[in-house]
Amino acid sequence: MNAVTIVIGSICILMIAYRLYGTFMAAKVLRVQELEKEMQPPSHKHDDGKDYVPTNKWVTFGHHFAAIAAAGPLVGPILAAQFGYLPSLLWLLIGAVIGGAVHDLVVLVAAMRRDGKSFSEIAKEELGPVAGFCTGLAMLFIITITMAGLSLVVLNALERNPWGTFAVGITIPIAMAVGIYHRKTGNLKLASIVGFTLIMVAVIFGQHIEGTWLGDILTLESSTLAIILPIYAFFAAALPVWLLLQPRDYLSTFMKVGVFGALIVGVLFINPTVQFPAFTEFLGGGPVVTGPVWPFISITIACGAISGFHVFVSSGTTSKMINRWADAKPVAFGGMLVECVVAIMALIAAVSLQPGDYFAINSTPEKYAELGMETVHLAELEEKVEMDLEGRTGGAVTLAVGMTEIFTAIPWFENLASFFYQFVILFEAVFILTAIDAGTRTARYLIQDFGGNFFKPLKNMNSLGANIFASALACVMWGYLLLSGDISSVWALFGVSNQLMASIGLIVGATVILKIAKKRRYMLTCLIPLAYLFVTVMVAGYWMITNVYLNPEAGGYNVLNGILSIIMLVLGVVILVFAIKKWTELWKIPQPQLNEMARREVA
Repeated sequence: MNAVTIVIGSICILMIAYRLYGTFMAAKVLRVQELEKEMQPPSHKHDDGKDYVPTNKWVTFGHHFAAIAAAGPLVGPILAAQFGYLPSLLWLLIGAVIGGAVHDLVVLVAAMRRDGKSFSEIAKEELGPVAGFCTGLAMLFIITITMAGLSLVVLNALERNPWGTFAVGITIPIAMAVGIYHRKTGNLKLASIVGFTLIMVAVIFGQHIEGTWLGDILTLESSTLAIILPIYAFFAAALPVWLLLQPRDYLSTFMKVGVFGALIVGVLFINPTVQFPAFTEFLGGGPVVTGPVWPFISITIACGAISGFHVFVSSGTTSKMINRWADAKPVAFGGMLVECVVAIMALIAAVSLQPGDYFAINSTPEKYAELGMETVHLAELEEKVEMDLEGRTGGAVTLAVGMTEIFTAIPWFENLASFFYQFVILFEAVFILTAIDAGTRTARYLIQDFGGNFFKPLKNMNSLGANIFASALACVMWGYLLLSGDISSVWALFGVSNQLMASIGLIVGATVILKIAKKRRYMLTCLIPLAYLFVTVMVAGYWMITNVYLNPEAGGYNVLNGILSIIMLVLGVVILVFAIKKWTELWKIPQPQLNEMARREVA
């Protein structure tokens, strides 16, 4: 099997899905053209210049894609390569089209119909107060775990890496300058060109600071970075979206699309051979992922196919930025399919390595010694990138090595391995930090909405004090897990919680479709992926609780993780029970009457 076959075939499948299934979902199921005539998008209706801001379609796409495409599509496929290339590829393609793209589009439209309210409020209005309360509580747990999981990957990428730390840090003032210039002049083209050029200059300049006084200052340990990241996220969540969040995500998208576009070209040019078999000997579990291929293929690849984190982005920020209802399809459905391409390219970067080299990087030395494998090119790779690679678990280093191997196979770049390696590490960090920006802001919205039920002043989104308090609380919550955790203890918990959130998103989406669609059977667009995902989450959660978190003999023994898992699974069951009760009630109402009720409730 060669990589070109996988890339071309996958892109063709996704393009056809966007044209046919995406149009069907937008036009027939969600009826966005009719919504265009009946009501203003929330960005216009509640334009406040801070959270609700009508935004150019491509800027919104840039923000949305940058926010959703974080560690999941980069790290998940790398870790799941343990099972072979075929399980991951099938899950990515089927999951993204049938599950993820539908999930994201339905959740975005549902949030826009409810004026961009938090998802817990949407669940309360669609399913009732009990389900809404349980959803809000689940979201608090899940967003906290998600931010910690994403940030851990950044720590591994930037630890003792002054070049990467400088290049990532300098994007903050560059983005703010671009945001101010664009807001004052409206000149998006010039702002984009200047901003992107400055970022590239910063990346090139960053390699020269090592060994200088600035390089010494920016050579940080993971414990220091674990404090700095939540502090940064606090300001990202509290500042107006146009000042930092939008321009940084928009500019980061150029880098993301550019790097993976270059990777696609590199794969087409080099046509690397896939070194992994379709299925490995580790289908029952192995040194990278301890659990069996099912359900853990769908848990390890927590993004790229379907992701509950997208609920927070779609309802928390994107729903407040969409300029026209018609923009929902390219932003949500299209954004998810582009993320799938990113995940497939990450998978190719991993399976193009020799299996012995892959497992040497992604396993601890002790576990690797037990496998009886031999490395093939590892010593040569370490010499090229000028880094010790053995035992660097977590996926980020594997992606950097795999992409570097592809890029340096091009004759003009063969002597630039160390540069490409560091550039990809930087690229991964920027990729993930943009999701942390949006995720922390969404956590702030959630805390204000949910906590406002108990303390009314907190619910005032225009209150500076309430905004500061909620932002600080969000950062303290996930910052604690970040400071005390590691990738092995958090990633599986992140995967289970993330896919549980996706299940809740599909539950609410199915309810909305039942109410607004002209044909009840369109509800199956959400119910089919929901059936698979909900069972998968429950099985995976139970497996992790009994075999790892509450098993004193397991390496990942962690009572807190076990308790969090139990609470989340119970909340998921409660929400599903109340949803079924709601569906039964709605089913008794004639469809035309149900459509009219849905129209009136958002008029």
